[in-house]
Amino acid sequence: MLPVDDDSGAGQRLDNFLARHCKGVPRSHLYQLIRSGQVRVDGRRCRADDRLVAGATVRVPPITHDAGRGDAARRAPAARFPVLLEDDELLVIDKPAGVAVHGGSGVAHGAVEQLRAAESEHKFLELAHRIDRDTSGVLVLARKRSALLSVHRQLRDRQVDKRYLAIVRGRWPLRTKTFDQPLQRYLSAEGERRVRVQADGQDALTRVTGLVHFTLPPLGTFTLVEASIETGRTHQIRVHLAHAGFPIAGDQKYGNFELNRALRKAGHDRMYLHARSLRIRHPSTNRVLELVAPQPGEFDAFIEAGRVR
Repeated sequence: MLPVDDDSGAGQRLDNFLARHCKGVPRSHLYQLIRSGQVRVDGRRCRADDRLVAGATVRVPPITHDAGRGDAARRAPAARFPVLLEDDELLVIDKPAGVAVHGGSGVAHGAVEQLRAAESEHKFLELAHRIDRDTSGVLVLARKRSALLSVHRQLRDRQVDKRYLAIVRGRWPLRTKTFDQPLQRYLSAEGERRVRVQADGQDALTRVTGLVHFTLPPLGTFTLVEASIETGRTHQIRVHLAHAGFPIAGDQKYGNFELNRALRKAGHDRMYLHARSLRIRHPSTNRVLELVAPQPGEFDAFIEAGRVR
């Protein structure tokens, strides 16, 4: 039994809590235990992204030696990424597209494990939020629990400003449109996590502004857009845009698959979604931080390959 208090997990996601307490156990094994119901919070089944509250008790089944054995093949290789801000409390990086934020579900390791391997002098390093594997851009990690809780609180209270860049298929108007369709998570027939618009889903609010139109013969017209979100639902921007009929170029879950194949043949091989900026307050100084990741070169190349109109 693992107790949860203000200093050891309150406000933290269950998967992160388990990873910290079960050193050396692959996240894939922890996710398997959660999905099978062997991990219980106050006697109830739970999900990996459930946030723990002070006073809760987490029950973890016995874990075999083999499951927790950290052989060399499983150890994350040390890696560093472009740094946007760094101090004793926060580490903010510009995460490349294609790099998962953490290991698990078929991914051996992610950015946080690689950074921990590179920064062994820091005993605490946790993800303060997440972005999709194929999304590039601003990613905040906390070097102190107090900093982690501060960022979580700001996100929960919607005190942050999160903006993304995306390239979508179609001619989005050069103005702002707001989408507030509720979103619901579900598992596809193949067992993969998906999200759809559903009346009884979670509230979600996305504002999308058209920035630049360009045409890429023979694939048609595209628009560079900025998306601002007030909620942080899974795949929120991707689902809202696809539901509106403007799928993100290169999106392998919600996009136009025939278009994606044509884009890959033309050398545009990524999902064109980028977490451009995040505005938060510093956990200890309360100073407003404007964290900005430059527009990726792949975006520039895609737009320059077309004719701006």
